[in-house]
Amino acid sequence: MKKENQTVIIVGAGPSGLSVAASLTNQSIPYIILERENCFASLWKKYAYDRLHLHLKKQFCELPHKPFPPSFPSYIPKEKFLQYLEDYVSHFKINPVYHRTVEYAEFDEGCEKWKVKAVNKDSGEVEEYDGRFLVVASGETSDPFVPEIEGLKSFGGKVIHSTRFKNGKEFKDEHVLVVGSGNSGMEIALDLINHGAKTSILVRSPVHILSKGMLNLGLFMMKYLSMKIVDSLMVMLSKLVYGDMTNYGVGRPNEGPFYMKVKYGKYPVVNVGTYQKIKSKELKVLPTEIECLSGNNVLFKNGELHTFDSIIFCTGFKRSTHKWLKGDDYLLSDDGIPKQSYPFHWKGKNGLYCVGLSRRGLYGAAQDAENVANDVRSIMQEIV
Repeated sequence: MKKENQTVIIVGAGPSGLSVAASLTNQSIPYIILERENCFASLWKKYAYDRLHLHLKKQFCELPHKPFPPSFPSYIPKEKFLQYLEDYVSHFKINPVYHRTVEYAEFDEGCEKWKVKAVNKDSGEVEEYDGRFLVVASGETSDPFVPEIEGLKSFGGKVIHSTRFKNGKEFKDEHVLVVGSGNSGMEIALDLINHGAKTSILVRSPVHILSKGMLNLGLFMMKYLSMKIVDSLMVMLSKLVYGDMTNYGVGRPNEGPFYMKVKYGKYPVVNVGTYQKIKSKELKVLPTEIECLSGNNVLFKNGELHTFDSIIFCTGFKRSTHKWLKGDDYLLSDDGIPKQSYPFHWKGKNGLYCVGLSRRGLYGAAQDAENVANDVRSIMQEIV
């Protein structure tokens, strides 16, 4: 059994973990990153669809201590963001330990260290790591979620989660059902239509639709105005631009878009062309839920029956932190989201931190990482 001592143990090598690593490096604090995949930023490298762009302007998406190149467009596409991350890792000499699945982490009161056990997926060996500090940076999107539906296993066509979708080419001329109406669902539906698929989307709850301009305006205004005022203005602008969508099967929530993002982690839908497809009825909206499946037939709770060749679940993610992190009940809820609201969410007891779980995207993760590095430095100075 391999055993290592580290000052800081970081779990996860996505943008959140990389942000922590860079911020610690900037303070000359040693660390180790444990990553279960075979690469950093695996969600972006392996599980993101081709057309993906950052929805916010680049100044809201920079990781700490390294801005985007001036030549990058305002809204960065997937390949450019990956290029930035490659440069980021190289610049800060970040070397994650890959294929390590953390299965246990607990603070040892006796030696005042975090005891972490991880399985080496290559050898099967259990490795132990001791660290004065532990950073949970496994992210909001760690484990793809597909709901249990009667008859799903017997479905005759292709069933995939959005993390397995690259583009709509292979679905040309198929009848495809997209389950989920968040940003990934709306963008994947648009991509399917653009590649000739006959597409339907399941919209189970009301959604806010904003343009990129509205979203960035809202973020700017949040610096000077209350969330309630900004939300009211965003809803007013959305009504002016997109009108009443209820006749198309898309309702507007009673709560504001920024409030819902912070309270529930439910992001407003950023329109990249899907709204126009809904209005032209090229994209069929099914405002209901699935009752059951039989063969390729899908029965919905409103009594409608439709036949599909493929189903793509854009139903989000779950977090598995509760399975391996012990003694954190005061910090994280059962679904892996901090119990404390922003900006007090990132710090726990005994040198425990969480990064990238504030529901504020890359901007929030960058803030968390800086806070963690500064706090670790402060504590280490007190010890000395």
